[in-house]
Amino acid sequence: MAKELAGRVALVAGATRGAGRAMAVELGRAGALVYVTGRTTRERVSEVGRPTETIEETAELVTAAGGTGIAVPTDHLEPEQVKALVERIDRAQGRLDVLVNSLWGGDRLIEFDTRLWDLDLAGGLRMLRLGIDSHLITGHYALPLLIRRPGGLVVEITDGTADFNRRYRDNLCFDLTKNAPHRIAFGLAAELREHGGTAVSLTPGFLRSEEMLDHFGVTEETWRDAVAQEPHFAIAESPALIARGVRALAADGSRPDCFGYFEDVVFGGGDGSAADYR
Repeated sequence: MAKELAGRVALVAGATRGAGRAMAVELGRAGALVYVTGRTTRERVSEVGRPTETIEETAELVTAAGGTGIAVPTDHLEPEQVKALVERIDRAQGRLDVLVNSLWGGDRLIEFDTRLWDLDLAGGLRMLRLGIDSHLITGHYALPLLIRRPGGLVVEITDGTADFNRRYRDNLCFDLTKNAPHRIAFGLAAELREHGGTAVSLTPGFLRSEEMLDHFGVTEETWRDAVAQEPHFAIAESPALIARGVRALAADGSRPDCFGYFEDVVFGGGDGSAADYR
């Protein structure tokens, strides 16, 4: 496959495992230099409590795929750590082309079907910090580097599409956390437009993450064995699916709206150009 991202620099924030790891590896497969960050290293385990996945391992997978992986331990709730990370990227590379905000780590805090007044308040507020504040802090420090060149891409990763999230998501803190990245991408799209940048929100489906595979006692190669105990798992998807989507966005940066173009311009007589519908 062509190395269409050769010379590009990416930061995948939250690349320890799951979709974040897969996206980092796929960007590396396309030739990018990828900074991978997270809180679990070979010396330290984060509150998620999964020592088997580390950012060093992710960086090695990026390099093995054909890119260059650089692991930088970072707590994205600590502004000074994020500031230092971006300054390091600037000193070494002088550019940032792709920012993927895949920060989360709040699954253990979910309380299903729990009203706000019955919710563990500390856990709910921690969830908001992990899933919202971390994204805003990272964007605050990383975007000035990204907008130096036109064509920058920001990818906000969340859970549930905008349509799906019109239903209430289990408890108020979880609902807010999973809807916020859609709105962050919406706002950043407006702010980046004058700089030639793009912001999108993406969501995986029923993700076959390392944790989910462990839960069912299967591997990526044997995941279908879990369908017998959980029929819904038949709809599960590999983290590679969303990773390939991010690679395509980073390489092309657009999604042509051909039917909108035909409706407005070809059939509707509008004066827009094809470029306006990419």
